[in-house]
Amino acid sequence: MAGASDNGGRPPGGGPPDDLPDFPEEWGVIVIPDDLSELADEVEAVRAELHTGPPLTGWQRFVRRPAVRRLRKATGLFVRTPALIVSMAILVTVASLFASAWPGPPRQPASQRTSGTPESHPTEVPALELIGADGKGVSIAGRPAVLLLVDGCDCAKLLADTVAAAPPNVAVLAISTARRSAPATAPGTLPTSRTPAADGKGVIFLQDRTDTLRDDLHLGLPDGTAAVILKDGHEKIIRISPRTSSVEVFRPDLLRL
Repeated sequence: MAGASDNGGRPPGGGPPDDLPDFPEEWGVIVIPDDLSELADEVEAVRAELHTGPPLTGWQRFVRRPAVRRLRKATGLFVRTPALIVSMAILVTVASLFASAWPGPPRQPASQRTSGTPESHPTEVPALELIGADGKGVSIAGRPAVLLLVDGCDCAKLLADTVAAAPPNVAVLAISTARRSAPATAPGTLPTSRTPAADGKGVIFLQDRTDTLRDDLHLGLPDGTAAVILKDGHEKIIRISPRTSSVEVFRPDLLRL
C-alpha cells in the first residue's frame, strides 16, 4: 500500500502539503491562463522592477500601470479597425479603376436605320408577286415608288394627295389582297381606273395575293388606315409608316425619292 510520499507529500485532496502555508488571502484568486503570452505585460513589469538601471520616471511608472496598458491595447484596436476598413476601400476602388480601364471585346456597330423605318423591319422590299388589273404579274423593281396597302381603308383622299405630292418619276401603287378585298370588288379582280392628277399621273392598283408585304414587313392587320412603304430604285426601303391617314406624315421622304 502506497504511503503519503507517493503523492509528493500532498494530502489526498490535492491541497498544499501540511508543512507549507497556503497563499495569502489578499492575493485573491490566482488564475493561470492557457496562453502564457497573456502574461507578457506582467513579465515586462516585473523585469522593469528588477532592472538595476536608473529608476523609472513618474511618466514611465504611469504608462506601465495595468489599467493604462489595457487602455493602450483598446486604443490600438480602435485605430487598427478603421485603418483596415480604409485599406479595403482603397483596394476596391483601385480594382474598379483597373476593371473599367481594361479593354473589353470590341462592340459591334449598331446598324444604321433608314429614316422612319422601325428597327424590326427589313431594309429591302421583299420579292413580290403583284398582279395587275389584267391578271398578269407586274414588276415594281428598278423604279422609286410609294406603296400604299389599302385593305379596309377609305383612302381616296390619301391616294389623291399622294399622287399630287409625288415627283414625276415616283410610281404610286395602291396594293390590296384577295382575302381582304372591299365588298364592292369581286374576289380576284382589281379596279381598272386610276386616280388622275393635273400632270397625268395616277394610282396603279395592284394585288398582293399572298399578303407578302404585311407578313414580311410585320405591319399587322388593317385597322382603317393605310400602311405606306417608300422605296428607291434599288429596292431599299426609305420609310415605313404602318398607320397613315395623311400624306403629311411621309411627304418629306416622298419628295426625296
